[in-house]
Amino acid sequence: QVQLAESGGGLVQAGGSLRLSCAASGRTFGSYDMAWFRQVPGKEREFLAVVWGSDGSTAYADSVKGRFTISRGNAKNTVILQMNSLKPEDTAVYHCAAGQPYGRWHYTDGYDSWGQGTQVTVSS
Repeated sequence: QVQLAESGGGLVQAGGSLRLSCAASGRTFGSYDMAWFRQVPGKEREFLAVVWGSDGSTAYADSVKGRFTISRGNAKNTVILQMNSLKPEDTAVYHCAAGQPYGRWHYTDGYDSWGQGTQVTVSS
């Protein structure tokens, strides 16, 4: 498994931006697919974006497409989620995940390593 730690959450006004980072430790990080999910109390964890380790290609949930961008950081063991045009409904705890989900890349059970999460609050 890979150990993951998120940072960069906080309070921002609607329309603002935040940049989340996920630092990974462990071997063969580069071969893992990396994703971001979010969760609000009482709801299931929601897929947001994935970046594939094989070629760096990406995919997004419709709810964030065009506003959020996932990328591998300059440090090879980091994954970034750049969030722009934030809305109050983006308020949640954001988690990064690592694994080899294959066809289940938008499901939580596709990943076997998770970070503790970072809180993002968007005020109206």
